[in-house]
Amino acid sequence: MMNYRLLVLFDLDGTLVDPAGAITGGITASLQAHGLPEASEDQLRAMVGPPLVTSLREIAGVPEQLLDPVIAHYREGYRRHGMAGSRPYPGVIEVVERLRAAGHLVAVATQKPQGLAGELLRVQQMDGLFESINGSTDEEQAPGPGGKTPIIAAALARHEGRYDDAVMVGDRSHDISGAAANGLDCIPVGWGFGSPEEFSAAGATETAETAEALLDLILARVPQEVRHGHL
Repeated sequence: MMNYRLLVLFDLDGTLVDPAGAITGGITASLQAHGLPEASEDQLRAMVGPPLVTSLREIAGVPEQLLDPVIAHYREGYRRHGMAGSRPYPGVIEVVERLRAAGHLVAVATQKPQGLAGELLRVQQMDGLFESINGSTDEEQAPGPGGKTPIIAAALARHEGRYDDAVMVGDRSHDISGAAANGLDCIPVGWGFGSPEEFSAAGATETAETAEALLDLILARVPQEVRHGHL
């Protein structure tokens, strides 16, 4: 009988799902279509995670009057080709399934617009694996203040009273800082878009380099006296 339940919040792109170039390639195509300078490889990687409007404005330098058409062009291509071309990272579905089988709660917390996140998970046939999908507003031009922090807070509130401990899993510094702002630890994964330097600067002390290592780090949060028999 489960008497200690974790709530595990997973980021989406770069953590659960490998965009396989759909995001960076789509941004490049959209910039080109509007006669804008191409972003560098480092800039493109930095744009995966934050709200798209923020990345286009602050990293790619897209003028305000072109933000709407660039985003619309990107979204059209992403829905047409990008979702189907994305793939779950090796082993992550098994991690989620094993956590669920052990009675833990698993949810998504992403800065991707919530509706779009749901579409992606449905295309990947992963939507049935999660208790909830928590994302940003579907209005790209009005990202909520605080980045990942309010999204994580909303996920915690949504499942209040159903868990004993919670942890975030992500691949960027805003996953770590957003978790910390909510009093949570974050386990960064080594297969996404962040770097060891980024994780360290954000305050992370350990990184999961494989899905198996991630599962071990998550389950280590269950007190030893109740851990036996969960998996």
